[in-house]
Amino acid sequence: MEILGSALDIILRLDVALALLIGAVGGVVIGAIPGVGPAIAIAILLPATFSLEPVVGLTLLLGIYGSAMYGGAIPAVLMNTPGTPVNALTTYDGYPMTKRGEAPRALSLAYGASFVGGVISVICLMAFAPYLAKIAPLFGSREIFLATVLGMLLVVIAHRGRSLAAGALLFFGIFLESIGLEPVQYTKRYTFDQSWLASGVDLIVMVLGLFALSQAFVLLVGKDNPVKPPKLVGGLFSGLKEVFRFPQIALPGAGFGTVMGIIPGVGEFTAQFLSYTWAQKISPNPERIGKGASEGIIASEAANNAVPAAAMIPLLALGIPGEALTAMMLSVFYVHNIVPGPNLFRDQMDFVMALYLCLLILNFIALIFLIFATRPLLKVVSIPNRFLGMTILTLSFVGVYSLRNSMTDCIMAAAFGLLGLILKRLDLPIVPIILGMVLGGIAESRFRTSLPRIDSALDWINRPMAAGIFVIIVLVLVFHVRSLWKARSATAV
Repeated sequence: MEILGSALDIILRLDVALALLIGAVGGVVIGAIPGVGPAIAIAILLPATFSLEPVVGLTLLLGIYGSAMYGGAIPAVLMNTPGTPVNALTTYDGYPMTKRGEAPRALSLAYGASFVGGVISVICLMAFAPYLAKIAPLFGSREIFLATVLGMLLVVIAHRGRSLAAGALLFFGIFLESIGLEPVQYTKRYTFDQSWLASGVDLIVMVLGLFALSQAFVLLVGKDNPVKPPKLVGGLFSGLKEVFRFPQIALPGAGFGTVMGIIPGVGEFTAQFLSYTWAQKISPNPERIGKGASEGIIASEAANNAVPAAAMIPLLALGIPGEALTAMMLSVFYVHNIVPGPNLFRDQMDFVMALYLCLLILNFIALIFLIFATRPLLKVVSIPNRFLGMTILTLSFVGVYSLRNSMTDCIMAAAFGLLGLILKRLDLPIVPIILGMVLGGIAESRFRTSLPRIDSALDWINRPMAAGIFVIIVLVLVFHVRSLWKARSATAV
């Protein structure tokens, strides 16, 4: 209770409350606009958050991260176009309900399921936070290095069917991180006597290029035919009660989201797949799911909205981001000399708890806002793509230039934007590049810190936690190779 009281003292401030309100409402609005999404919004806002206090800046970003999926359900249900990629499964049942004239019910089901998933996830993690605080100090340099390797492995495996491309792009990100002065002896690496490469590739410049500028280019070169969503007739309360009629779907969905969110590199898509499969398995009428069933919307939205809170665990406890959005947030910690990891959980548990309280509160803000503001938000959904593209382009270049007042950064961001555009056209993942750059730096620093204590290869795994992580790495590789072999055998037959 003492920690909870200290956490409340941290967030009961006008600037934190304002950041939480702006982040939650802004995240809903951004999620409702197809083609934007939280990654682009967070990338654009990152430079601005560096001048804010850590709790204020992180609260703003967490608000966008945690509430965007609420808004993403609007175009998914009404127009068969997911506002964010993770709302894709919601279209399977949401849009058929809209065609039957049940759009308000479908939207309120999505809102209610998202609320249940988000709240349950935060409450579970707050309850387990004291235990995590005891476990986190068991992670030394060796354990964090091995956990980073596991994270890289999971990032590659998570891209089923594109594992080879994901691995290559991950190593490309690791290479980008190694450019510039290395951190121990300050020798130059891969600079080719170019002074502008001596400071390395800035993570924020790369993020703005790969996410924001590439999407701006996609919107600018694409068709500009805004789709008008159908009019909503009726209230938005009918589905909220209906969610609680399916606890056997909503609660496991939140559980899948919580567990999958903790595992680096897995995230919302796997959680949704497991939750949706579970709903089909236990439903008395599984043939209805995918054709406009309440259970399908609840399974999808409860799972995806439980992930953001859980994804903060590897970031806060180990300093290891599990996906692109938490990788961006990591830079906010570093700018303010706050190092996520075991010491943060041990010494600043009130700060960790404050972030979780913010995640809990934003679910209430997002739900209340959507109940009363969904109809005005329909105008936002139909904003022309090229106007959106030009707005993102302008804000991105302003953000990049404000970092160091450097035209070189703008040129590098534009180059990464073109790379991102090419990857999107080839349907290749962008996230492994970001995680490769972040995880590569963590792995190198922890590897070098561990070396003075290593006399043989077995010393890497001579402690219980390190040995446990190593066993998990081996098991993940074995099961992945086994699944590939089975798939190859099935296609051969």
